[in-house]
Amino acid sequence: MNNIFDLAEQCLITSDLESKLEITRKARDLRQADGLTFSDSKPPLPIEQVRWPPGLQFVPPKDLPRRSLNAKTGRIALLHAVAHIEFSAILLHWDGLYRFRGLPTEYYHDWLRVTLEELGHFEMLRRRLSELGSDYGELPVHDGLWRVADDTAQDVLARLALVPRCMEARGLDVTPGMIERLEQAGDGASVKILRKILADEVGHVALGSKWFHRICRDRKLSPQPIYFDLLEQYFQGGLRGPFNRTLRLQAGFSQEEMDRLQAQNKQ
Repeated sequence: MNNIFDLAEQCLITSDLESKLEITRKARDLRQADGLTFSDSKPPLPIEQVRWPPGLQFVPPKDLPRRSLNAKTGRIALLHAVAHIEFSAILLHWDGLYRFRGLPTEYYHDWLRVTLEELGHFEMLRRRLSELGSDYGELPVHDGLWRVADDTAQDVLARLALVPRCMEARGLDVTPGMIERLEQAGDGASVKILRKILADEVGHVALGSKWFHRICRDRKLSPQPIYFDLLEQYFQGGLRGPFNRTLRLQAGFSQEEMDRLQAQNKQ
């Protein structure tokens, strides 16, 4: 099996965690060997058929454990939460290249690269959790990221606006604060991982900006108005700040977009 859409489907519909990771590693190896094909032979399955590992305990975000980072349990809770974001991102980006067909091959290459970078992030975090005596799945998680994927399953433009340019962009806002807190706690190993994730996520959001603008151009839409229309549709009233203006500008947001986000900040 070396077709990108078949690999994506297998990863998404299997419920076994290790199988999902192994399929993604296979895609990485095939990509390195230039052995992937991109033929679109059958339509995607409904997003409702995507499966999560059965051992995950989903709870509302307010019920997730929050502990001081000065204690090992607190650092485990933080890293577990980030690991779940990165695992969710693997599935989100697999779904984003699987579900939306008829786009330039460049689109699929771009988002496969992002999928593989998310795999690397997850593996680093999982190793760090193991060093701290834990593993992914040992704490509860929430499904906020996947709800956005489900909401945007019918339109690639909405998916690009809401996943890389909203949910992932939020990581640019909050990860520097996590890094600072871990530095204060003396956890240099975790700091190194989060610095790598942050650097890569700037690129992921930038790709979201690139494809959002390109598809807007193809549809003869003005990017800024449609972006805020989509935010209003899916997040009534706007987004909560604060926003990391510097990193968001590096990731393809315009000065005008940042001004408008900050003006409607729901703080």
